[in-house]
Amino acid sequence: MSPVVGSAFFLFYLLALCNASGADIALDAKATLLHRIDSLNLLIYTCLLTLTVLTIWVFKHRRVSWLHETGLAVIYGLIVGAIIRYASSTNQVTYIDAHPAPDTKYNLSVPPDILRFRFPDKIQISSGDTVPNKTYAYSFRGEIVNLEQNEIDLKATFDPEIFFNIILPPIIFHAGYCLKRKYFFRNLGAILTFAMVGTALSALVIGALMYGFVQLMPASLASSFTFLDTLYFGALISPTDPLTVLAIFSQLKVDVNLYAMIFGESVLNDAVALVLSGAIQNYEKRYSVDGGFEITAFLAAIGDFIGIFSLSLLVGALLGCFTALMTKFTHVRDWPLLESALFVLMSYAAFLIAEVFELTGVVAVLFCGICQAHYTYNNLSSDSRNRTKQLFELLNFLAENFIFTYIGVSMFTFPKHHFDPWFIIAGFLTSTLGRAVNIYPLSFLLNLGRKPPIPMNFQHMLFFSGLRGAMSFALAIRNTVSEARQAMLTTTSLIVIATVVLQGGAATHALAYLRIPTGQGQNDENEALPYRDVRSETPRSGEAGEKARLARLWGALDSRLLKPLLTHARPPLTETLPGFLSPLARILTTTRQYTQADNSLRRTDSDSDLCLDEPQPVPTSIDPQQLWPGLVDTRISVEGITGSNI
Repeated sequence: MSPVVGSAFFLFYLLALCNASGADIALDAKATLLHRIDSLNLLIYTCLLTLTVLTIWVFKHRRVSWLHETGLAVIYGLIVGAIIRYASSTNQVTYIDAHPAPDTKYNLSVPPDILRFRFPDKIQISSGDTVPNKTYAYSFRGEIVNLEQNEIDLKATFDPEIFFNIILPPIIFHAGYCLKRKYFFRNLGAILTFAMVGTALSALVIGALMYGFVQLMPASLASSFTFLDTLYFGALISPTDPLTVLAIFSQLKVDVNLYAMIFGESVLNDAVALVLSGAIQNYEKRYSVDGGFEITAFLAAIGDFIGIFSLSLLVGALLGCFTALMTKFTHVRDWPLLESALFVLMSYAAFLIAEVFELTGVVAVLFCGICQAHYTYNNLSSDSRNRTKQLFELLNFLAENFIFTYIGVSMFTFPKHHFDPWFIIAGFLTSTLGRAVNIYPLSFLLNLGRKPPIPMNFQHMLFFSGLRGAMSFALAIRNTVSEARQAMLTTTSLIVIATVVLQGGAATHALAYLRIPTGQGQNDENEALPYRDVRSETPRSGEAGEKARLARLWGALDSRLLKPLLTHARPPLTETLPGFLSPLARILTTTRQYTQADNSLRRTDSDSDLCLDEPQPVPTSIDPQQLWPGLVDTRISVEGITGSNI
């Protein structure tokens, strides 16, 4: 073969390779473009968060209190969303119309999860050659609203599952991990009443009123709503997120009992609302025959609610206790980095295990956080304590502000909003009435047996603190297929924006108008002292009446069994368990529990008001031998739950 012929064959081979790889090059270019758009999308949110942080610093430096960081995040998100929506160039997204085969057996009322698009057996390309058949898979994204859209407009929205699986868990865990348990237990009855009974009552009132309003609206919208839809809206709009109010409370040192009631309710009603919304969704799918009211289906849904909540709580508590045992009986604390990693992974595993078994991960991770703070924290090294608290506070800050930023951006970029002014007005009115039904009637009932009662100005502040936030938005954006759900999302987003910006900004004025005293000091709650003499404190006047019997019983169980079992706390189990369990008690008691009296009298966990408070040193003049006998023979009071100053 001559060199000329060889060169010709080589050139022909190169041309064939170019034709064969032309499709791959085009796909690579498309992937590169999508990567750039994704990077631009993340850069936008990163810049928004950076701008929010810098503005917060300016506001703190200038002592500006009329706008909180979450309100800033929402406002910046609205501005950037409007720029993306109206100032960006519009590109036509490439598409091919595909129709299901006439003989398809798929139920077209529900979109398929994956669409497999098959080209013809041979596709003719411009060069005259043919390429073999290729099959592409397209995942379900949602209903198409407008084909003429900007690429960044499409990419500025996230899969709702990201909120539930990635963003919400650290927020909920942080709430449980930094819970101020001393005043939480003192007000446990009120918190449980507002969070559980009140949230369910609020959802029912909002659902019933919204159903009545919807029937008065135009037939096009009324026909898309059922009573279960409006009840679901009541469940998703009932949880509160009073971050702005609580931040101001901390700065002004408002009464700790008011702080505990507002914070405790907001922590629990997120979990209650999530389980309640799931029970409403399961009502028609699992129990009801025709979607109407049936007493058996109603009772089954209530049982579903109680069962899922209880099992989710159990999963979270067990994972927290298991982590405490691991950190107690191993030497992982000698490697703080591994210890912190284990702590974070076990905490996140509580959320995932609950979700895998069709429970509620939010409830599980909340109570896992409470157990981790109460038990595991005492076993951690000092490095891991500081690292875990700072890590979850940072994650909570970033996640909260990201959600509020996204709420603002999505008002303009999310393609499935449905603006109906009558539904929006009705949503604002009913959510306000639902909050009032939650607070005032239940406060009246609580005051019949509560000493001291909840004063009226505290009740007004509880009502005012009903800001809506991350949980309401996450529940609303999870399903936006139907017109009814799209209207719920739009109304919920507007309610969140209005309450965060307006109510949050007016919190300081509300405190002054209601004459709620400030400057009383919330930092006296150094309550996480598991190794102390509870007889060293005499209850102050009137304090005994505030202690719930349930809290006293829990304190006895916690101080004499659970803490000695799960931590290195004294008294050891060999002194508290019956004699016939002595072999087991010796196995479960560490040497450290016998020998720590000189150096470990005072331990600090996350019970303090400020999550990052540093532990105070123990006075060296205190004789440890004067403390341990009192601890062994003590009669547990409510301070025994969490400890107090030695």
